[in-house]
Amino acid sequence: MRKKIQSVIKPLFKSFLVAFLVFTLVFSQTSEALAARSGGRIGGGSFRVPSSSPRTYAPPGGGYGGYPGGGFGFPFLFPFWGIGGGFGGLFGILIFFALANFAVQTFRRVASGGEGEVGYSSNPTISVTRLQVGLLAQARELQTELNRLAETADTESPEARAQVLQEASLALLRHPEYWVYAGGNTNQARLNSAEAEFNRLALAERSKFTEETLSNVNNQLKEAASNKALPSTGELDNPTDLITQGPGEYIIVTLLAATLGKTEVPNINSADDLRQALRQFGSIPSDKLVAFEILWTPQAQGDTLTRDDLLAEYADLKLV
Repeated sequence: MRKKIQSVIKPLFKSFLVAFLVFTLVFSQTSEALAARSGGRIGGGSFRVPSSSPRTYAPPGGGYGGYPGGGFGFPFLFPFWGIGGGFGGLFGILIFFALANFAVQTFRRVASGGEGEVGYSSNPTISVTRLQVGLLAQARELQTELNRLAETADTESPEARAQVLQEASLALLRHPEYWVYAGGNTNQARLNSAEAEFNRLALAERSKFTEETLSNVNNQLKEAASNKALPSTGELDNPTDLITQGPGEYIIVTLLAATLGKTEVPNINSADDLRQALRQFGSIPSDKLVAFEILWTPQAQGDTLTRDDLLAEYADLKLV
């Protein structure tokens, strides 16, 4: 009886042991793959209310309302040339046009939501735009370019920030042969709430990284101690380097920009749409760029982003 029980238990035990080993092997490999997802980041900017001097809408000149004579009342209505003189009628017409111009400008600002010149509103409309590009992993020289940009970028002034965003857009435009996926969207918000929207999008992308191995945000350069620099472009000339990169591995680059006024990124359904969107990002003027971030993964050498990772984390991207 005892031998009979043992003969039944042993095969079951062996089957259980095999299943356990397979389960452990599969999930340990998955964990290692997920643990290897490094990321790079460049950013800068401020959502402070833009400063501007108070505006006056009357024509230049002395006195109240910018007309000769000073004061309000008879000197204003009837200049010193004489009560009822010919100049009184002329100045009355000028006053009428000044008031009419003020009313028209006020109406336009109200109708457009106060998005004219910066000085017109202390809470203008801000467009928060996200553009993502998925490239084949063979575009490793792009990672090298982004690494160099992160290590040398100056994000202190508006002009420098616009230059960094332009350089990143150009780097992507120079590698159309590696474009596979893309996507983008734009949200509008007032200045006092646009920062929350911008941070929400940035945090959503950063949360997909296991670790930020290289970052330069507001001129604060940080590099993880465990991060190994990617090989230079020259080192990629060896064909065996490309063989190690499987066809199911990718690089994801995300561009985020908060800009003054209402702008829209085009719907991206093709490579031409992506090219137009990248040119739009690269041409944002410094006086319109409030804040920006450039994020990419993987960043560290030996790290990979598989097709399964891409489908899980970037399911909204489209083939281009």
